[in-house]
Amino acid sequence: MLFGIIKLFSGYPLPDAAKIVFYRPGFYGNPAKNFTHRALRGPSAWSVGERELMAAYISGMNACTFCVKAHSAVSTKAYDNATIVDQVLADLNTAAIDAPLKATLTMLGKLTRENSINAADVRAVLDAGVSSQQIEDALAICFAFNVTNRLADAFGFFVPSDKAFEAGASYLLKRGYA
Repeated sequence: MLFGIIKLFSGYPLPDAAKIVFYRPGFYGNPAKNFTHRALRGPSAWSVGERELMAAYISGMNACTFCVKAHSAVSTKAYDNATIVDQVLADLNTAAIDAPLKATLTMLGKLTRENSINAADVRAVLDAGVSSQQIEDALAICFAFNVTNRLADAFGFFVPSDKAFEAGASYLLKRGYA
């Protein structure tokens, strides 16, 4: 009934990503939702746009269409600039972003692809001007989206229209994930 009410008021069905948090909320739903909210909206030196871009980039590394579209839409709205998001997703090496973010995304990409990083990878990020707290924040996003991407693909999350993702992005920017 709740899902029907949400569709009635929003004009869009509740995304599968939101539905999954209702399944066994004490086991998966609430912990995952709270962790994701803290990672993407909690205190951080990273902006919301940067954190959402990290989520989109990690999702792209995992070829998770639902999450790429969802978090690209949120990052684009947060930055008010689709070019940055499009450039990062097309080719991180040539994207017009600052060195700290590029170094961090490079590390997150390696962790996502290879399932490990080493001291030299972390040192490269620190040398680019990223604080150890920012690295910790980025790794939390990486963890959250490596889990979420796998769930999205395992459960075959429905990929709605770009217009639906834009509406969802507005909601997520206003209310977050909790």
